[in-house]
Amino acid sequence: MCSLDGCGHHRDMPPIKVPDELRRAFLLGAATLPLAAVLADKALAAGAAATLADVSVPVAGGRSLTGSLAIPDGGGKAPAVVIVHEWWGLNDQIKAVAAEMAQQGFLVLAVDLFGKVAEDSETARTLVQALDPAAATAGLTAAVAFLRRHERANGKVATMGWCFGGGWALNTAIATPVEATVVYYGNVKKTAAELKPLKGPVLGHFGTLDKSINADMVAGFEKSMREAGKADILTVYWYEADHAFANPTGARYDAEDAALAWERTLFFLRKHLA
Repeated sequence: MCSLDGCGHHRDMPPIKVPDELRRAFLLGAATLPLAAVLADKALAAGAAATLADVSVPVAGGRSLTGSLAIPDGGGKAPAVVIVHEWWGLNDQIKAVAAEMAQQGFLVLAVDLFGKVAEDSETARTLVQALDPAAATAGLTAAVAFLRRHERANGKVATMGWCFGGGWALNTAIATPVEATVVYYGNVKKTAAELKPLKGPVLGHFGTLDKSINADMVAGFEKSMREAGKADILTVYWYEADHAFANPTGARYDAEDAALAWERTLFFLRKHLA
């Protein structure tokens, strides 16, 4: 189980350090930095998060879903992505990922399923357990519709998430058609019947050392996708890494695998959202 200090032990790597002059330039908007460097630094992540706009998405039944919107530069139409946070909630790190994706040319909505950010694992677990699946599904479905009709969107939408959010990225793609889905070590335990509504391709990133989102679960997912007639739209990559290997703030962060997974993610999204 993860904590604020991470999810276990990573490879013996030095901490990510950014020279002061580059930090100042980044916070002033005059420089770019690798995503891992931004995510690993609270001040840099907060600076990136501050570039997003708060939005409220109408949901059926008179409710609303809050989130943060990252808009790419320029005036053209852009591919859109709904991203779903980890069990910590919509924190600055997730918003910083959205900001980076906007720099890469995507229109991104980072949704907030909790309405607060957890500061410890007990609170995070409570937030997950208190989540109403029906309300979350309705909210995420509305988020997809919001992006699909946004004036800056090209009409194509993907879902993406990490851990808790990875499972919900897949749930969303089942609930409403999307053009692509990216799952970072999320719960993919599904039956063939549950996967029947799935339309768009799915990319999964998983770690061989992960004890919860493990080989048995992923093998079962692949089997269910085959039985549902959807084997041809599933791509799975395995990394010699543990759960949360793509999170630079966690103890299981693996820089090389995280960079490779990110490269594959961007390629996949560009291919299917162009």
